[in-house]
Amino acid sequence: MTLRLADIVQSLADKAQGELVGNPELLIERLSTLEAAGPRDLTFLSHPKYLGQLAQSAAGCVVVGPAAREAAVGRGACIVVDDPYHYFALLTQLWKRQHFPASTPQIHPSAFIDPDAKLGAGVSIGAFACVAAGAVIGSGARIAEHCVIGRQVFIGADSRLSARVTVADGCRIGERCIVHSGAVIGADGFGFAAHEGQWVKIEQLGAVQIGNDVEIGANTCIDRGALQDTVLDDGVKLDNLVQIGHNVRIGKHTALAGCAGVAGSATIGAHCTVGGGAVVLGHLRLADHVHVSAASVVTRSILKPGHYTGLFPIDDNAAWEKNAATLKQLHVLRERLRQAEKSILQIQGTFKKNHDGHSPNP
Repeated sequence: MTLRLADIVQSLADKAQGELVGNPELLIERLSTLEAAGPRDLTFLSHPKYLGQLAQSAAGCVVVGPAAREAAVGRGACIVVDDPYHYFALLTQLWKRQHFPASTPQIHPSAFIDPDAKLGAGVSIGAFACVAAGAVIGSGARIAEHCVIGRQVFIGADSRLSARVTVADGCRIGERCIVHSGAVIGADGFGFAAHEGQWVKIEQLGAVQIGNDVEIGANTCIDRGALQDTVLDDGVKLDNLVQIGHNVRIGKHTALAGCAGVAGSATIGAHCTVGGGAVVLGHLRLADHVHVSAASVVTRSILKPGHYTGLFPIDDNAAWEKNAATLKQLHVLRERLRQAEKSILQIQGTFKKNHDGHSPNP
């Protein structure tokens, strides 16, 4: 399947204005990288450091920013936009709609739907899925094979749940959300009371509230709250294998990369990013626009926007062991330094007293 350049630009005009320079009748067969693109491919250049590859690219058309316009026009056809990376994201959505159109809505005969559940218009339910009593599925939503939708669950219009997603009782998912395979929303939070050497379970009586346009990666787990709800606001993006503890609150358009973990009752603001494998400890607060590097451990609240890193740099093992041994002695060195500073101050005081005119003449 091919698309004309003119049709591509026109299809995206309502979301991003692009200036097409070159043959509008050029047929595009696929999207590609700048390096691998051929004469029927459409690619993009979003960073100036790759400008040197532009002249060498065989791409039929390149999406570029205004700064690269002259170089792109000299090479061939191009689409000039303010944000090439955003435009390329829109292109991938267009390509999926054109080449992988959604299937006709249907309810598979093997799916179980409780008579008390409510399904909106155009809902799809896959094979062996289960929809419990009181669940509400919004219009155009798609529930794939082997999904489990618990009692009193709400799933908003046009949301998509891939195979084997579990949404536990009482949880809510907004509109246009995407939940990938194996995700579990609303499992019990990790709550126990220590009593006489044993752990006594604290029943988790809250739920999970997820806003609109949220995407949740494969095998990610979002625990239900102990008393109040765990909340993910609009536009939050979670990668695969992310753990969100009970009563966590995540603000709008915050993104967490793979294997990140957020402990219970932590609050993360809007427009934050948390790198892969990073950990936010429980009951902490991160302000809006806080960015945490991969593999960092956040041990205190961060109330000022910025980029934060907390990790020990990788090194060869022998050097790392020496540095680790030195770190273990830092508390001893600190005390010695305090004593040295105290002694210096005492000496300075004695010296000043002997030279300020108050001491007797020899």
